[in-house]
Amino acid sequence: MLDHRIITFLKLCETMNYRITAEKLHMTQPAVTQHIHFLEEEYDCKLFIYNRKKLEKTKSAIILEEYARSAYYNDIHLKKRLKEEERIKINIGATKTIGEFVISEKIKKLIEDEKYDVSLVIDNTENLIKMLEEHKLDFAIVEGIFNKEKYGYKLYKKDEFIGICSKNHRFNDKNIKFKELFEENIIVREEGSGTRKIFEQLLFQNSFSLEFFRKQIVINNFNLIKDLVRLNAGISFVYSSVIKDEKEIGRFCIGNKMEREFNYVFLKNTLAKDFVEFFRNL
Repeated sequence: MLDHRIITFLKLCETMNYRITAEKLHMTQPAVTQHIHFLEEEYDCKLFIYNRKKLEKTKSAIILEEYARSAYYNDIHLKKRLKEEERIKINIGATKTIGEFVISEKIKKLIEDEKYDVSLVIDNTENLIKMLEEHKLDFAIVEGIFNKEKYGYKLYKKDEFIGICSKNHRFNDKNIKFKELFEENIIVREEGSGTRKIFEQLLFQNSFSLEFFRKQIVINNFNLIKDLVRLNAGISFVYSSVIKDEKEIGRFCIGNKMEREFNYVFLKNTLAKDFVEFFRNL
């Protein structure tokens, strides 16, 4: 059984505010402080400090948080196993590229298995990682950048990252130079999106940014992005899975072929790795 003071600690790591933590846990603020002091004495370290009136985690708190999140996840699933529930619920997260264009066959097989109930959340990488930490997901499948030292992960597959344009655009079927891009309108996903972060990283590696483009258009829906590209309202960058069946959209590249990883991501040292292995083998 997980110590209730660890739960208080995790909630404070989430809110970074003693008052809000107390409200969410239906406790008094002094009780929250007492729980944190107990853990600091137990582990002989300082967990939180104030820097210019802002609460910050110490290095010790970051280490304890990683351990505690995994322990809390395992505690939740141990209770479920002890109840011997007939049906097992798997909570999966996926980024939009993967959720909408990659994993439908696996989800179909999972639905057809009478033993399992499935919940699928499609969101951007940033929000999915947060949901993992809040124990709302067993694992996520993401195409974005994440901290590989902090989380467990396994490769799902690699996919090509390509430029897309109208079929009658001058870029169609060409290998172009970076500087040619900036005469165009660029259509990108919202902040927190893995696709956007990959593209921003690519620009940064070549000493550019989104600010170099003639106009930036931010849209969080792939179907609308594809429609606008098809109508020659701008260019965009996506994974090839997004347009694999699109015959009316042009492709172009910059330099060498660019492949990026799709990864399963889960909390380290948890039973979630069993769910990942099961899903991989569907």
